[in-house]
Amino acid sequence: MPEPRTAASRTTTARAFGSHRRRTRRRLVAASLVAAAAGGAAFAATLPGSASAAVATRTVNVSSAAQLTAALADARPGDTIKLANGTYKGQFKATADGTSSSPITLTGASGAVLTSGGGNGYGLWLSTAPRWNIKGITVAGSNKGIVMDASPYVTIDGATVRDIGYEGVHFRSGSDHGVIKNSSVHDTGTTHPNYGEGVYIGSANSNWDQYAGPTGVDASDYVQVLNNTIGPNVAAEGIDIKEGTKGGLVRGNTLDGTGEKNQNSGDSTIDVKGDKYVIDGNTVTHPYTDGFQVHNVYDPYGCGNTFTGNKFTLGSAPGYGINVTDNSGCALKNTVASSNTSSGGKGLTNIPVVN
Repeated sequence: MPEPRTAASRTTTARAFGSHRRRTRRRLVAASLVAAAAGGAAFAATLPGSASAAVATRTVNVSSAAQLTAALADARPGDTIKLANGTYKGQFKATADGTSSSPITLTGASGAVLTSGGGNGYGLWLSTAPRWNIKGITVAGSNKGIVMDASPYVTIDGATVRDIGYEGVHFRSGSDHGVIKNSSVHDTGTTHPNYGEGVYIGSANSNWDQYAGPTGVDASDYVQVLNNTIGPNVAAEGIDIKEGTKGGLVRGNTLDGTGEKNQNSGDSTIDVKGDKYVIDGNTVTHPYTDGFQVHNVYDPYGCGNTFTGNKFTLGSAPGYGINVTDNSGCALKNTVASSNTSSGGKGLTNIPVVN
């Protein structure tokens, strides 16, 4: 479903791609000056994502909100920011670049809880901040949970996201090749159930003027959602895959639709509007209407998705395990394999299955 436009997101996304390039140029110039001042000592400067630079690593121990804010502001490739248990209340924003060989890691146990205190901020915001690893922490009590804007190659592993006013986790503004795995997302949409998705990939086409990249769409492509527990009390879709995105993998998740509110068309645990996703080996219980839905809301998107090995327990839900609402306009059809199983409801699917 479309997302509301907040003042914070308008400010960042309008300049996201240009500011990322300007920050890169400034860092390279500064690095060159440092090398010259050192009397020509060997120095390797690389663009974000390059694996060729040798980077010294640091561990930054954090036990207060002020220390966390400072550590995020000073983050460098290879850093590990390690959070002690406790509640960190504030507006936490990361803007530094990791690299492929030296990502930046923010880590802690589940007892390290980031919260905006129910204010108008995000629990954790990665803005033009590629190649971060977010491990183990909890984000709770915030307007939105973890948001990636123009931040590709971010991995969220073993995190908990709960008690969130809007969506729990959002890969947005070209945040491609992201991963969320082994994590728990529940109790989202507590204040705005019509925007309470668990995991949100991309942006509705009505918001592309704000969140699109150079291709004219929000190409948050190749995102992987792996082995997570999503629900209960996710007010909208457990996973919402938007038009304009492609090539992702959704595998091994447990989705509980208990508490879904059916507002703004949010009546399935996964809603697929992108292309060429593999949806495999997920377990679904208690959907509001259908387990999964496939839509062609914006031509030509919503095609070429494959569904294999998913298990649906629909109970008294009135829909299908997999409801492909319109396959006729797709040159590459959506396919439902016979390896999917379903009990209750109307049955497995409304289209012929393939072996």
